[in-house]
Formats: sequence, structure tokens, C-alpha cells
Amino acid sequence: MNLDHLKVFYTAATTKSFSETAKILHLSQPSVSQQVRKLEEYLNIKLFTRTTKKISLTPAGELLYKNTETILNLVHHTEREINLLSETIHGELMVGASLTIGQHILPYVLGQYIKAYPKVDIHLKILNSEHIVEHLKSGEINLGFIESMISYPELSQKPFMEDELVLTSSTNYSHIQISESNSISPNDLFSLPIILREKGSGTRQVVEEYLIKSGLDPNKLNVILELENTESIKSAVESGIGVTILSKSAIRKELQLNTLKPITIEGIKLIRKFYTVFIENTISLPSESFLSFITNYFSLHKQGNDHARKHKFL
Repeated sequence: MNLDHLKVFYTAATTKSFSETAKILHLSQPSVSQQVRKLEEYLNIKLFTRTTKKISLTPAGELLYKNTETILNLVHHTEREINLLSETIHGELMVGASLTIGQHILPYVLGQYIKAYPKVDIHLKILNSEHIVEHLKSGEINLGFIESMISYPELSQKPFMEDELVLTSSTNYSHIQISESNSISPNDLFSLPIILREKGSGTRQVVEEYLIKSGLDPNKLNVILELENTESIKSAVESGIGVTILSKSAIRKELQLNTLKPITIEGIKLIRKFYTVFIENTISLPSESFLSFITNYFSLHKQGNDHARKHKFL
């Protein structure tokens, strides 16, 4: 029995679509149909009932589908154990990440990881949480990185770092509500001109969620401008027309260049966790090594920051 034919069959049975299978596996649709037909010929039985709009499994197909997952998992674990015997970590690492994590966090970590594991071929896709889940289930990515937990019990989710959402203002333009010590009272937040992502965006939902957790009503914010990406928001804030709330990771470069500055909201810190998400029983060796690497990376980074803060006040 051909393993590639089984993978095509399993993906088609999962998606219930030859066209979607072709897209996921980067094959032509005729190639998908041909591989399924060859598997049916080998087994001498029909696996799918085909109509013009969809496909469905026959009883034989249902039986094969139930056992194919076990077969593919066994192949996966065997390959992993053989890789361990070779004492070198190599292969592909397919990663999906949210915009903030993929643009402002992972590139720094991946640079260090590549130095330690030069034989791993890494591919990074910027995706929203829903697409990360879809890509994990289809096998298009091995690991996902998301900004909040999601309701998929079949997926493993683990925090890998803490992130701070910060009120951010231009360094070159002032707002009367902001004191010389770069702080404001919680009530003053509502009188500041605020620039945010559009309603319904993941970033805005996270900001609103954490404001509510801190006892602040996001509906009272004086939102003067809504923009569709973080870079546009940063440029607008730099021009002095308003302030915003962004991940501190997303303004790292601007803080270094001194074009933006963080503003303290008295008595409030907007701290959240970022999560990695994956399918436990199919995780590859490169994925496992990167999970361990990124967890240690941010653990050491946090220890260094805690040590610096401790000695600052001694």
C-alpha cells in the first residue's frame, strides 16, 4: 500500500473535497483523483461516493479512514525515533503565527534557532487564529503561535511568553492629559484621542478584553481613527494626532529610535500571555526542539529582565 496514496486519501476524507485536498497538498486536482483511484484499484473497492458537488466515504472508506490515522501516526513516530538515532535534528519546520508574533517576535528567536540547528528548513506563515487551526489540522503547519487561547480541546496549547500592551504616544508631540513623568490616570485615558485597529480585528478584541479585565470600559474610549494594520497606526501616532495601545513587542524599534514612548496608566498593567498551539501526537522532532528552544529563550529573557529590575532598586 502506497503511503503517499494514503496521505491523499486521508486528507480528502477529512476535507470531503478533492479540490481542497489538492490545495493543501500542493497537487493538481487530477493528481489527487488519480492517486485515490490507484488506491481503490489496489484495494479492489470503492472508497468514495462522488457527486458533482461533494464526496463522501463508502463503508470501506470509513473503515480505511479510521485506521489510516493510526498508520500515519505510527509512521510519524517511527521517523521521529530514527531521527533521534541519527543524533542530528533536521527536516522541515512549518510555523504559523499571528501578525504581532510573526512580525515582531519570532524573527529574533528563529535567527538564534537557525544558528543552533542549521539543518532545519524553516517556513513562517502569517495567519489569523482560525487559519492557524485549519493549517494545523490539514498538516500544512507543525506549530502555531497565537495571542490568546482558543476553544479547540483536541489541540495542545501552552504559554511561551508574557507580553505587555502599552499606551503609546509620539515622543515629539505632547497631549495635555499626559504628565511630565509620562503617566496618566485611568480616567484621563478616556479623554485622549485614540487610534485603534478596526472593530472586529483580533488586535482590537485583545485590547478591549484586557481593558475590561482592568476595570476600564473600552466603549468610553475617544476613538478618532481606525486603521487596518499596526504599521499605519504607529505612523499616525508618530505624527502626533493621537495615542494607541499596542504590544510592547510591536514598538521595540520605535522605542529604540525614540520616535514613540510608552505611557503608564497609573495602577494598571495590561499583561497577557502568548501561546503555542500544536497537535500532540503528530509533533515532529524539529517542532519539539523549537518548542523547547523558544520556551528556554523567553525564560532566560525574563530572568534577565527580573535581575535587571532587582538591581535597579538596590
